[in-house]
Amino acid sequence: MVNVGVMGTGYVGLVHGAVLSSYGFRVTCMDVDKQKIERLNQGISPIYEPGLEELLQSGLRAGNLVFTASAQQVVQTSDVLFIAVGTPAKEDGSADLSYVWDVVQQIGKHINGHKVIVSKSTMPVGTSRSIAMYLDGMLRGTPYRAHVASNPEFLRQGKAVSDSLSPSRVVIGAESDEAVQMLKKVYATHLEQDVPFLFTNRETAEMIKYASNSFLAVKISFINELALLSEKVGAKIQDIATGMGMDDRISPHFLQAGPGYGGSCFPKDTQAIVDVGRKNGEELYVVRAAIAANEKQKAKMVSKIEETLSFDGTLKGRTVAVWGLTFKPDTDDIRYSPSYEIIQGLLGRGAAVKVYCPQGMKQAKLYWTDLNGRIQYCGSEAECSQQADAIVLMTEWEQFRAANWEKIARGMRGNAFFDMRNMFAGDASVLQWFKYYPVGASEYGYPLREAQ
Repeated sequence: MVNVGVMGTGYVGLVHGAVLSSYGFRVTCMDVDKQKIERLNQGISPIYEPGLEELLQSGLRAGNLVFTASAQQVVQTSDVLFIAVGTPAKEDGSADLSYVWDVVQQIGKHINGHKVIVSKSTMPVGTSRSIAMYLDGMLRGTPYRAHVASNPEFLRQGKAVSDSLSPSRVVIGAESDEAVQMLKKVYATHLEQDVPFLFTNRETAEMIKYASNSFLAVKISFINELALLSEKVGAKIQDIATGMGMDDRISPHFLQAGPGYGGSCFPKDTQAIVDVGRKNGEELYVVRAAIAANEKQKAKMVSKIEETLSFDGTLKGRTVAVWGLTFKPDTDDIRYSPSYEIIQGLLGRGAAVKVYCPQGMKQAKLYWTDLNGRIQYCGSEAECSQQADAIVLMTEWEQFRAANWEKIARGMRGNAFFDMRNMFAGDASVLQWFKYYPVGASEYGYPLREAQ
């Protein structure tokens, strides 16, 4: 049986380790945060991801899943090591690889046999080759070899467990047969399921990850720019997206207009690939435009709220209820969430802001320290909306559909409803109580006309 090590217990590493343990592998997950490790060994997940905590507890009960703060333990007890630490963006947009190199140094320090080292984190093109060269240098004069491969993840937060159990594809960038054969053993279940596999070189595997996320970001920015234009010319963005999506060359996926993309991947990955292009003498104009359009979209949403609610060019005296802090539903991840910048913009224009999110408030209180003393956290949608002049729906949590609209509307001071996800477009139960402002339709057009 292959012994698997996972270095890093964030969204990627934790899900990957838990899923592999469910296949019967003995998996050791390592993190430098000792308190986090203690909670994990008790079966307590530090993140919200549907199905994850059940997998953790099942792996612990079966003895297949171990958590440790010891780099030596995970390196020396594993045949294959997955690097799954963060690669956040620096101020200049380039990827911060300091956590990656910390892990690589620990691997080189403690290695005690032939190992397959797999880059699971999203890393700039060429990083896996650099890791291989570094480890080759460290192991010179020893009988050991490190076979380095790139195996990018394609997980959707909120669906990460199901995506790991049934992936859309598995991409493996490797240049040694030892690495390929090891990863075929690790992913034997997926091979049996006829999941599509692509075997290529390391640089191509790394590039596929960036290319995929950048393309989706471009698609989102494109539909958002059309949404802004639609509001001015009287067109309906939802019908436009439907019409475009009927073309199988385009597909309907990622054509939902909104307040801009966010999360842990699209913002940093688009910046990182632009940085890679710049360093290699190739300006990526299309990706750069998507980044700029995304920033414009968030600013436009704030301006739309201000223009609707203000009396004297500001929002002083206005109270805005923000529903949803996470960048998408079914996760507690608030990284690069559009909600942050929308809230900042509203506060900067003088509004009082109340917020509610089913899963994001704990993370917001922990990481949005600059906002904590300026916003009011609430325990429900109804509490958040009490005496508010407007609701701004930022995240399409399914539980919002069950809201008591009459109770919420009667408890408000105003009746504006800014639906940044078009979650309730055409929903008569909402439209009868509120002045409804969707994204990509003029105030007096669809869907308001249907409610009049």
